[in-house]
Amino acid sequence: MMKKIIPFLFLFIVLACSTRAVSDHAFDYQKLSQISDSVKVENIVIHNLFKHQMLAHQHNRYDSARIVKNVYLPHKKLWDSCYGVIFGDENGRLFNNPAGMIAWNKTLYKENKKQFEEKTNILLEINLEKTFKKTLTKFRTLVPYQPKARISLLFTPLTGISFGGCNTEQFALELNNKSVDIQYTLEKGLPHELNHMVYENFRKTDKNWASALNQTIDEGFACYFTYVFFDRKIPQWEAVENMTQDNWQWYISHEKEIFTKLKPYFFDTSGNNPLLRNDQLKIFPEAPKSMNYWLGFRIIEKYVEKNGPDSWKDVYHLTAKDLLEKSGYEKYVDNL
Repeated sequence: MMKKIIPFLFLFIVLACSTRAVSDHAFDYQKLSQISDSVKVENIVIHNLFKHQMLAHQHNRYDSARIVKNVYLPHKKLWDSCYGVIFGDENGRLFNNPAGMIAWNKTLYKENKKQFEEKTNILLEINLEKTFKKTLTKFRTLVPYQPKARISLLFTPLTGISFGGCNTEQFALELNNKSVDIQYTLEKGLPHELNHMVYENFRKTDKNWASALNQTIDEGFACYFTYVFFDRKIPQWEAVENMTQDNWQWYISHEKEIFTKLKPYFFDTSGNNPLLRNDQLKIFPEAPKSMNYWLGFRIIEKYVEKNGPDSWKDVYHLTAKDLLEKSGYEKYVDNL
């Protein structure tokens, strides 16, 4: 009798442990359900649409009504007027109606279940509500203008926006975009993008707003604002799109050559110039990423060195041309 019971008990223990191991690693829908649907501070709203994209599949059932109510309708303009337009007529129909949204959300999760759970677990570790409220509250104290903005964290079948949008009320962070580092983007990238929204309000008054120099200052200012936002306690290279220290040093070592070769393109408005498109035109084939971001940061850095630690706020009110002249950057470069 004992010889029959012991194998049975052994088998039971093995199965129980195996079941428990699977359970221990199962995705925690309960924890996900406890995060807020959105966070709002003054005129800025951040929607956690990914929450309901995931919850729509719990209990091995697909809740299509949840997709419409909690993913499509809360940020309808983003889906209709941004994704629907960017990806064209045929693909646009995926986004600009409830039926299309229901269809791709049903299959996308099943095809990417492991990836989506990993991405969501990163978000659950961050404490989104606390992070967003802290960022938005501090942001409000630093800038001279409060933009009206709506940002969604989401999964999408066609990626291309990364972290951006069609206007301040149609902004998205594509969690399944391969270029997105979720933790860095939410902690360091969010202040960067918010400053773009503020600066846009002032930049559009500059008659040369479309120039390569203007775009360079716009990106450099967003990076410099991030540096200030974190009380200048992060390295400059981290503030400039999370480049490495070696990347930064390459730019410093070639600073005079960079400025001299790129200056003729400052007032180009075609967008197709080596200042903005070095990755394609390769006037500096060895250069790391983010050349115009780095150059804009350096111009502002020199302006602040000359005019005092709080003078970065002047950038909102200066044209890009005036900023360059008043920064003393060109004279600095000439003396290198």
